[in-house]
Amino acid sequence: MSTFNRILLCYDSTREGRRALRDGAALAQQFKAETHLLAVLDNSRWLRGFDVVSEVPFDVEQQSAKEILEEGVEKLEALGISAIGHFAIGNPMDRIPFFAKALHVDLVVLGHHRSGTLARWWSGLDDGRLLDRVSCSMLIVNVTERGEAREHDDVPETTQEKRSKQADIGVP
Repeated sequence: MSTFNRILLCYDSTREGRRALRDGAALAQQFKAETHLLAVLDNSRWLRGFDVVSEVPFDVEQQSAKEILEEGVEKLEALGISAIGHFAIGNPMDRIPFFAKALHVDLVVLGHHRSGTLARWWSGLDDGRLLDRVSCSMLIVNVTERGEAREHDDVPETTQEKRSKQADIGVP
């Protein structure tokens, strides 16, 4: 296995994203790699001309995406990893290859949520293009069982996650 000197972690705070962050962090520690964290705000539904635009204004989504990036950097710092955060707006299938090339990374780590053929067609996902557009190694992290990422995840919970859990069970 080759040594990875620069790693790009793609993070979106989903279960798969948290697992990818954890697995990527372990590799970054093992190889003492320069670590970059990328959060991409996917603006494709705004650009596709959907008949119904999101009820959430774009600037609110943008602020949320930046908070997710900060959360990821904090999680890495809690593990003793110094990471440089990057924020981008656009299609992740375009932005991830752009950052991988611009940062000269050796490895891209991202989470993947499995979905059926119909769901992919309906949503217009073109994930396969990513493998063709990135010239470095990739680690695709799958979460197959419900709760698998949290059960084995040693990345500390953020205050926001704790509040969300408390709200789910009715704790003020």
